[in-house]
Amino acid sequence: MKDNTVTLDKGETPAAIRFSPVFNVAVPFIDRHLEEGRAGKVAIRAADQEVTYGELTERVNRSGNALNSLGIQPGERVLMVVKDCPEFVYTFFGAIKAGVIPVPVNTMMRVSDYQYLIEDSASAALIYSPEFEGTINEALAAAAHSPRRILTTDELSARMAEAEPELAAAPATADTVCFWLYSSGSTGNPKGVVHPHRSMVYTSQCSGVDTIGLVEDDSCFSASKMFHSYGFGNALTFPLWVGATTILSDQRVTPEMTFEMFEKYRPSVYFGVPTLYAQQLHAMDKKMPDTSSLRQCVSAGEALPGDVLNRWQEKTGTLIVDGLGSTEALHIFVGNTPADYKPGTSGRVVGRYQVRIHDEDGNAVAPGDIGTLHVRGGSTAIEYWNNPEKTAKTMLDGGWLNTGDMYYQDDEGYFVNGGRGDDMLKVGGLWCSPFEIEARLIEHAQVLEAAVVGRADPDGLIKPQAFIVLNDPADAGPALEEDLRAHCRDGLAHYKYPRWFDFVEELPKTATGKIQRFRLRE
Repeated sequence: MKDNTVTLDKGETPAAIRFSPVFNVAVPFIDRHLEEGRAGKVAIRAADQEVTYGELTERVNRSGNALNSLGIQPGERVLMVVKDCPEFVYTFFGAIKAGVIPVPVNTMMRVSDYQYLIEDSASAALIYSPEFEGTINEALAAAAHSPRRILTTDELSARMAEAEPELAAAPATADTVCFWLYSSGSTGNPKGVVHPHRSMVYTSQCSGVDTIGLVEDDSCFSASKMFHSYGFGNALTFPLWVGATTILSDQRVTPEMTFEMFEKYRPSVYFGVPTLYAQQLHAMDKKMPDTSSLRQCVSAGEALPGDVLNRWQEKTGTLIVDGLGSTEALHIFVGNTPADYKPGTSGRVVGRYQVRIHDEDGNAVAPGDIGTLHVRGGSTAIEYWNNPEKTAKTMLDGGWLNTGDMYYQDDEGYFVNGGRGDDMLKVGGLWCSPFEIEARLIEHAQVLEAAVVGRADPDGLIKPQAFIVLNDPADAGPALEEDLRAHCRDGLAHYKYPRWFDFVEELPKTATGKIQRFRLRE
């Protein structure tokens, strides 16, 4: 088998993914396209510039050579605070091809967050987009560790212009450490999730091709940014795996921004998150954008309410396929498909993955019962960096990964989300899913967004509390509270209705749109 290649064994169903003994993942994602005749095809569209696959390959090589010229050694880490732009792609894959470990991180953090990441990653280099200079300099001044090399993407580009355009891939295997992503930090500090070379191949084939159905002719736009595992697949690895085109934007994500991207770049596949889809639907009531280029929409990050799916399909004529993924598994491993979907569920197990649902005592639950979901497959992470205790709790024996998500399997075999393990409530001794209550609340015509957490009543018993963002804040008041309470009692089990309602201007969220319920609990 030729070095740095992947084959699909058609003798198995689904076809087994096999790697050459020497395998650097930059080769099939970047170099392969020249061999397959795509040198002149557009790989990236961003901010009125286009980058062909031929130009991409040369710039990745120059980036890797520039990192080598800086004295960054194979196995060392380069921390990336880089916005969604072509330079992200050059830096990321250039590092991998040179044997360096790229660590892209959230570009919307505070000084203290970057200080933590600089110290925790112990990176040899830090590369950042120029607009973050003030924040980065403050973080560097406060950090106990300082990378040997610190430069902006502009400075890296200048070095790339002087670097050689050819680069031999550093030797590696499918199981060699390749890149890190930091978890979103919904609780506590982010954790460095360590992935090998094989991970992005598995997600690109299993999630991108086999589940979502991406093809070479597609043009992909992701509202989720590339530093996050969902956007990482959507905008970076999936398009490059199939030879498609990725559309990048460094703008702040709003419904209006996404509408502009639809109309300017005409994507065929759009990747959003549930919160954003709900906001887009609200914005569509005022002005309907041209969505005619879309053939497929995808959602992940949190479970997608069936009502949002149905309303999106009515408005745009396009299906949203929802799925479950994680930073530790890199992308979707339970998902709906265009040919097999059920609103309000996360779908079925993606091919080449296995899942199981266990109770608090580690026993498999009966069908229909809720428990913690575990997954096993080729894209799961090796470990959490410098965190053996958390690694032992999450990366289990036999290759299983404890996702921390609560799920049950319905009588048709679809997996239904019950929220995070630490978000689940027990009301009257019964499990209560905040997502189920939230889904009911947003079906109400006056509700834009909702988040539900547990709150102790005067007797110390936990009951649901709802935080509500309204379409019109002027509607807030006791009358609406009673209407929402009745709405929930009419559609949910009797114990699940919220006992308290708080009308707020916005909900606390991560950069990728996940509701941070721990902040509401606090």
